[in-house]
Amino acid sequence: MTAARTPPLATPAAHPRPGLRERKKIKTRAAIRDATYGLIREQGYDATTIEQIAERAEVSPSTVLRYFPAKEDIVLMDEYAPILVAELRARPAGEPWLDSLRQVFRTGIALGAPAPAPAPDSTSTSVSASEEAEVTRLRTTLMVEVPAVRTRMTENMSGTGRLLCQVIGERTGRSPDGFEVRVHAMSLVAALTEAALYWAEHGHEDDLGALVDRALDVLEQGLAPGKP
Repeated sequence: MTAARTPPLATPAAHPRPGLRERKKIKTRAAIRDATYGLIREQGYDATTIEQIAERAEVSPSTVLRYFPAKEDIVLMDEYAPILVAELRARPAGEPWLDSLRQVFRTGIALGAPAPAPAPDSTSTSVSASEEAEVTRLRTTLMVEVPAVRTRMTENMSGTGRLLCQVIGERTGRSPDGFEVRVHAMSLVAALTEAALYWAEHGHEDDLGALVDRALDVLEQGLAPGKP
C-alpha cells in the first residue's frame, strides 16, 4: 500500500504570489530535480553525474551546484523543512502540540512539502499524484541504498532540528536552546526519518502516514511491553 493522499500543506491563498525571479528559481529547481530523477531511473544513482543532470535540465553544471551544493541534496529536498516549520507556526495556538505534529508532519513526510503554487501566468511545476508517489518512493529508496545519501541526510538532520527548536520554544515558552527542547526536536526528526526508512526497507508496502502516526505514538507513549 502506498502513502495516503492528504490535503497539501499550503494553499495558494496561504502564500503571496512569488515574483518573476522567484518563479524562475522554482522552475530551475524543478528542472534539475526532474532531470536527476529521470537519469537515476535510467542508469542508477552512482552513474548519474552533475554534468549529465545539467545537460538534461538545460542549465550549466555551475547552476546545478549553485542550487544544490551536492548531488545528494537534489534528492533529499531538505529545503522544504522551513515550509513545514511555517505550517507548524500557522496551526492554532491552542491546538495540542501532538495534534499539530500529526497534521503537519504526516502530510509533509507522506507527500513531500510542496513549493508555493506558481502564479497563473507562470510555467507550472506541479506533478500528478502518481508522479509524487513515485518520486517519494525513489527518494526513500536512495536514502536506504546509497551511503552518500544516507550520510548527507544525517548531516541535514541537525539543521531541521534547529528549526524545530524555534517552533517548540515558541509553543512551550522554553528557550529554543534548552536541553529538553533540543532533545525533543531531534527525537522528532529521528522518528520521522526512521518512519521513511522503514517504509522503504519494507518495499513501500505500508501506509507511510500510518507509520508516521506510529512514530509519534512511540514518542508520546513510549514502548508498550510485549509488543513487536
